[in-house]
Amino acid sequence: MTMPRVLRRAASRLGRRGAFLSCYGSIWVLYGAGQLGMPQPDQRGLQPLLALVPLGVWAWCWITAGTIALATAWADTGEDWPGFVALSAIVLPWTVSYLGAWAIGEYSRGWIAAAVWAVAGTSVLVVAGWPEPPRRKEIGARP
Repeated sequence: MTMPRVLRRAASRLGRRGAFLSCYGSIWVLYGAGQLGMPQPDQRGLQPLLALVPLGVWAWCWITAGTIALATAWADTGEDWPGFVALSAIVLPWTVSYLGAWAIGEYSRGWIAAAVWAVAGTSVLVVAGWPEPPRRKEIGARP
């Protein structure tokens, strides 16, 4: 089996939902690792969260969510739901924290960060509702 054939076969097995989970899962893992290794310098928008839990714990939550998404990317439609839940769940506190910091006047750019995270979370929910298109062999198969 040649390498392009192997890649095509893996991509067809992964599917579009799995590819999305893989991409976003990777981003979430990298974001968490970045928060561990080199935290963002301006954390005013995260102060409501950091008052509850240290940034290192939140970083591991991001890494865990991304890892769950990566692990479920290969699951069949309907069995991949933990990945979508994990990706969405970690974004919610970030969105609320930035929005809250903006609302009380602590972080003037908080509404922008909240909007970015809300859009990221919404795209996860949209893709979670998509059915996986049938594979080529399934299209021509007879019942």
